[in-house]
Amino acid sequence: MAEREIVLSPEGKKNLEEELNYLKLVRRREVAERIKSAREFGDLSENAEYEDAKNEQAFVEGRILSLEKILRHAKIISDGAKNPEVVSVGCTVTVRDLVRDEVSEYTIVGAHEADPSKKRISMDSPVGRALLGQKPGAIVSVMVPAGTSKYEVLEITA
Repeated sequence: MAEREIVLSPEGKKNLEEELNYLKLVRRREVAERIKSAREFGDLSENAEYEDAKNEQAFVEGRILSLEKILRHAKIISDGAKNPEVVSVGCTVTVRDLVRDEVSEYTIVGAHEADPSKKRISMDSPVGRALLGQKPGAIVSVMVPAGTSKYEVLEITA
């Protein structure tokens, strides 16, 4: 079974690598210390501290495996690959919501870097998918939880 390609910006890759290093070098050691301390409380079958530390260890190890897999399958989008003529991953697009008559700016990113609160939307989201490949002046309709939205692409910045 082929793994799905994971799209990351250079900044996104760096952030994931930093998180991975932190988990491996700091969190693993901290959790191991918690487990060691909890064992000293005696009976492990009724030891809430031990159980909690083991659960945290499982979470940390799972996140490490997840980050390693993401980085192994990552395709890094370089600045040179961005095309200011068409909406693509890594570019910033200015759109007008034709229903609300509001202008917004979004950066199109891979799913692992999406953060709507920072106006970073996933290329796999309904709005991201609709905007990909569009040129300035294009109007797209998007089904969103609140109904249908229409956006006009105003500007693309690579």
